[in-house]
Amino acid sequence: MPGTLRIAYKLLTNDRGKFSALLIGITFAVFLMVQMTSIFAGILSRSSATVTNIGAGIWVMDPAVNTVASTIPVPDYLVSAVRSIPGVRYAVPLYSGGALVKLGDGSYQAVSVIGLDDTSLLGRPPLAQGDIRDIYAENGFIVVRDAEYGKLGKPGIGTEFQINDHRAVTVGIAEVASGGLFGVPTLYTTYSRATAYLPTSRYTVSYILVEAKTSADIARIKSEVARLGYLALTREEFIQRISDFYKYQTGIGTNILLMTVISFIVGLSISGQTFYTFILENLDKFGALKAIGAKSSELIAMIMFQAGFTALTGYGLGIGLCTLLIGLAKWRLPGYAALITWWNLGIALAMVMVIAAVSSFIGARKVLRIEPFDIFRG
Repeated sequence: MPGTLRIAYKLLTNDRGKFSALLIGITFAVFLMVQMTSIFAGILSRSSATVTNIGAGIWVMDPAVNTVASTIPVPDYLVSAVRSIPGVRYAVPLYSGGALVKLGDGSYQAVSVIGLDDTSLLGRPPLAQGDIRDIYAENGFIVVRDAEYGKLGKPGIGTEFQINDHRAVTVGIAEVASGGLFGVPTLYTTYSRATAYLPTSRYTVSYILVEAKTSADIARIKSEVARLGYLALTREEFIQRISDFYKYQTGIGTNILLMTVISFIVGLSISGQTFYTFILENLDKFGALKAIGAKSSELIAMIMFQAGFTALTGYGLGIGLCTLLIGLAKWRLPGYAALITWWNLGIALAMVMVIAAVSSFIGARKVLRIEPFDIFRG
């Protein structure tokens, strides 16, 4: 470390009270920014859990659908029409709906029911217990073991319950990549059983799952489906459509953005004011360095080092604190939806760099204006 930066480090850490105040301000600003954006990332991830877990390449739906949960049934004949489009390898129906389950103790629990195509079982989840072929057994249902699994009484193989006065039997326990957003357990069964057990409108197909022969056929499939008056989206496009809905058509995105901006302003004001006070208290030392020949560029480098070191240290502490609390929250509350991603960390780092830059600018202006004569005369 060059001599001037070593001096800057000692000046910074010599007054532990001021140094701690700087760190605390930036740490909690980073903590709040990462916490808010992590909650939003978790909501977006879980909102498209069904799309992620089923994994179909192309989804055909009504154009008015915004989220996977707000299903609008499409006509049964559309399945045959999609299958006849050149470039389609296969197309199968999918049922998605809600129901009330009556448990063994007499209580009721809302659930989400996914009905898979009877022939292919496209979108079936990987099983931790049971055999997927048992889904064809009489009254067979597969229960997803996720954060909401306990709401069904943690059923095992052979556990019985009722759906719409129909007997249902647990034949498998599944593990999925992503849990749902709305706090309800998920059941899988066959398409025919789902439509027979649950009340539906005259149309029973929620989505059509399509696989193209080649990636070059996707554009043709989408245009042909659009010509039929419906919408075809790839898995990534559907996930993005769901994310856009929660970002721009609900208050979630706006509220998270406001909280993040407020956290940034609070961190900026605390660190800027504290750093400015630190510069004022050490103004005589900077003047002495200038008197013995330190260049303006060296003084600026010292201030930038102090601001950058404090900002990055606070950034690391804030990330660590946020990670610890999210980990504890998920340990106690498995349904907690926060998720730390690279873009969360990137946004927080960019804002911390802005805080460091503003603090450096405030300090540099004051230091560059001092004259050694004024310091020694005082």
